[in-house]
Amino acid sequence: QVQLVESGGGLVQPGGSLRLSCAASGSSFSTYKMAWYRQAPGKQRELVAAITSTGNPNYLDAVRGRFTISRNNAESTVYLQMNSLTPGDTAVYYCYAESTSWSGKFTYWGQGTQVTVSS
Repeated sequence: QVQLVESGGGLVQPGGSLRLSCAASGSSFSTYKMAWYRQAPGKQRELVAAITSTGNPNYLDAVRGRFTISRNNAESTVYLQMNSLTPGDTAVYYCYAESTSWSGKFTYWGQGTQVTVSS
């Protein structure tokens, strides 16, 4: 079982920045695909950014160029640097981990952290 603990959310003004962190338990973090999802009120959860075990990122079009996903395998942590935030980025942000082995694919979610962009 993998536990994911997010931190770094909060209230920020439009144009501001936040960095989310997600710390993972377990010893196989370097093999996991990691991602950040978000869910705004009344909307479906959507993939914001993902990073493979080898460090290749991909992004939702709406955040490309503003958000950066990165990982530190030594610290079993994934980050989401969010710049030029807009009210449209307001949502609960969830950390996601995916592991694949001979026994199958396993997915894990964090509890979520609120990001509010407002003046």
